[in-house]
Amino acid sequence: MRSFQFAGSRIVKTGLAIFLTATICLWFNWPPVFAVITAIVTIEPTVSDSIKKGLVRFPASAIGSAFAVFFITLFGNSPITYTLAAVATILVCFRLNLHAGLLVATLTSVAMVEVIHDNFLFSFFIRLGTTTIGLVVSTAVNMLVFPPNYSTAILKSIHGISGRAGSMLEHTFRTILFDGDANLQEDQKIVKQLTTEIRKTEKLVHFQRDEASLYPWVRNREAELQMAERQLLFLDNFEYHLNALLRAPFQQIQWTKAEREVIMDAVMALADDLRHSINFDHEKHQAQLKSVTDLFWENSKRVPANDALHPTLFPPEFTILYELITIYDLVDKFFDPNSVKAVQEAEKS
Repeated sequence: MRSFQFAGSRIVKTGLAIFLTATICLWFNWPPVFAVITAIVTIEPTVSDSIKKGLVRFPASAIGSAFAVFFITLFGNSPITYTLAAVATILVCFRLNLHAGLLVATLTSVAMVEVIHDNFLFSFFIRLGTTTIGLVVSTAVNMLVFPPNYSTAILKSIHGISGRAGSMLEHTFRTILFDGDANLQEDQKIVKQLTTEIRKTEKLVHFQRDEASLYPWVRNREAELQMAERQLLFLDNFEYHLNALLRAPFQQIQWTKAEREVIMDAVMALADDLRHSINFDHEKHQAQLKSVTDLFWENSKRVPANDALHPTLFPPEFTILYELITIYDLVDKFFDPNSVKAVQEAEKS
């Protein structure tokens, strides 16, 4: 739903920017095609990106227009003109680090060859004017119409990822403890999906921070962004340790049924914390952590120093319990139980 709303607002803003740009150009009796091209590519996910890249696209478009005028003066409307105008524009923009404007500049230089017939210098300045109109209009539309706001999407995404991570943790341990012959390849695919979602959410946080210089309401929600960054850090570390669990040789574990039940109870409590953070109970969390830690030290006493079964590697029981204790510690340090409340407040605002 969030992706649909995001894409829908971009479509509306792009359409409005095209309409206004074409209307202004026709009012000046200027060809709107170049301005429209500029307006289309200037609608960025954030207003700050529109401004930053617009400042690059203007000189790049000027370079492309200049090369088009120069080569059509020398060779007229011929294949070599198209080739040289495009290649020269690409080379110069690349050398000047105008990468964000390279595509628009190249399209402008090639398209101008077809429409310039006389008054070459006059045509050059018209192209600069239409490019300016496209940049200014699209940036204004991006700023004023459906201004980018990712705060609700960020909080919802983090809450959704943490819930899926809790379910994934419970399923993984249930498989390790009670279904030793199972294949965890499907679980590994889900972990990769979680990683992809984390990266997307990190990008949204980056977008939101970019808007801080333009919108006061973004600056006023700095604490909310910091909370989101802490939770993403936790989820990133959680994914790492969950991957380590999936690589453990769990077919060799030798826990008793009672020990497996103790571990599973602790995992279910932790998974429930992740799925329902508003009910997070720190004392209960610490009690479950102590039961797992006690089991870890009890297991350590059973392994003699000269154990021939594991001469160089830790026993799988050590690895599994270590990862579980680490995840418990991560939840205690980085996971903010107020995330659900923050989501609810963001939806109301």
